[in-house]
Amino acid sequence: MIMAQRGTARAKAPAPTAVCPFIAAHDTICIPLARSSRSGNRRTGPESPKLQRIGRSLPIMKIHEYQAKEILAKYGVAVPRGEVANTLEEASTIARKLFAEGASGVVVKAQIHAGGRGKGGGVKVAHTREEAELYAQQILGMTLVTHQTGPQGQKVQRLLIEETAAIDRELYLGIVLDRAQGKLVFMASQAGGMEIEEVAAKTPEAIFKEAIDPAIGLGAWQARKLAFALGLKPAQINAAVAFFQSLYKAYIETDASLIEINPFITTKDDKLFALDAKITFDDNALFRHPAIKALRDTAEEDPLEVEASKYALNYIKLDGTIACMVNGAGLAMATMDIIQYAGGSPANFLDVGGGATQEQIEHAFEILLSDSNVKAIFINIFGGILRVDRLATGVVAAAHILKIKVPIVLHLEGTNVEEGRRILKESGLNFEVGATMKEAAELVVAAAASAGA
Repeated sequence: MIMAQRGTARAKAPAPTAVCPFIAAHDTICIPLARSSRSGNRRTGPESPKLQRIGRSLPIMKIHEYQAKEILAKYGVAVPRGEVANTLEEASTIARKLFAEGASGVVVKAQIHAGGRGKGGGVKVAHTREEAELYAQQILGMTLVTHQTGPQGQKVQRLLIEETAAIDRELYLGIVLDRAQGKLVFMASQAGGMEIEEVAAKTPEAIFKEAIDPAIGLGAWQARKLAFALGLKPAQINAAVAFFQSLYKAYIETDASLIEINPFITTKDDKLFALDAKITFDDNALFRHPAIKALRDTAEEDPLEVEASKYALNYIKLDGTIACMVNGAGLAMATMDIIQYAGGSPANFLDVGGGATQEQIEHAFEILLSDSNVKAIFINIFGGILRVDRLATGVVAAAHILKIKVPIVLHLEGTNVEEGRRILKESGLNFEVGATMKEAAELVVAAAASAGA
């Protein structure tokens, strides 16, 4: 008897909190960033996906579930039959095809870059073509709200129409980097379909891990060890070993930063499938993978972040009122923290890098000012490769060209700092310069408060 694929949510594991309940979860570093609670359209405090992205030492690129499954299938990983639909007509055609090929049911799945889709109404099981068409009509175009999108939600612009499976057991698989060991770790758990952080926090013994020697790769003995730990049947062990090694090969050859299969299922006839799949990639390696780079869906990203990426600016929008322009990720995080300690809230993370040009600085200002919540700008620069006088010249030019009205507070140290301060002083513009980071943070918080009054 065919059992329908679960239509309720199997919330994907969200970005881990600063507690880091298990090692190297989702390629993040545990940081106490943004210690105070944040209001607005994101989750509170350090659990925010935005803040966790800032904490990563490696930037990542996300792809959709259907894209992840297409990649895994090329490496021999078994996935359910299915196709992506961008229109209702395509969804109907795909459902009709799957039923004609013997599927007892199909799953209509919203494709967005967020977990928890089922709980938000973005995953439905249909037992007839008419049901599939109805669900497709309901889901395509809807604004799907999950615990990872925030209350503003994400518009569903495509669907995955997939056959149901005769599920026997739901398990979990994941490959991530353990920074402490300097090795990849293959994780497995019998608690599939659950948030892995919750499992790790409550029953850490339920997660089995195998550290992978980079010179050897995932050994067959390690794969067998994990398969037995999952309680697989003897008849499934060899297939599981091949499945696990294929996942590892896909991770290595695509320069992934995370592969997660949740759930990894067994069926009534002892087959193994990746029922859901999540892959993220290291941005720094995308030059080696033009085909993967082409999978980027900018419609799923913040428009300002997409614009910033065109100019090699590292920008992440937050919910505060004080825009930050900094050179260096560590200094940027310290700047956001000190703003909060001074009683303000950062509106963004913006790292212009060590060798920013005047053009980049101008574009940075344009992006900062595109955020209507910004009431003041804090520029915190330690001049090394990016000399302070060059930064000051760029800031003055941008302020004139863009006719910037919001208050600008600067804290400058490093190469040619005195020349930079002279340029600002003689610009004729109303810049404030703090002698220390603390003083500058207090000045910009006060300026933002005045501007917002």
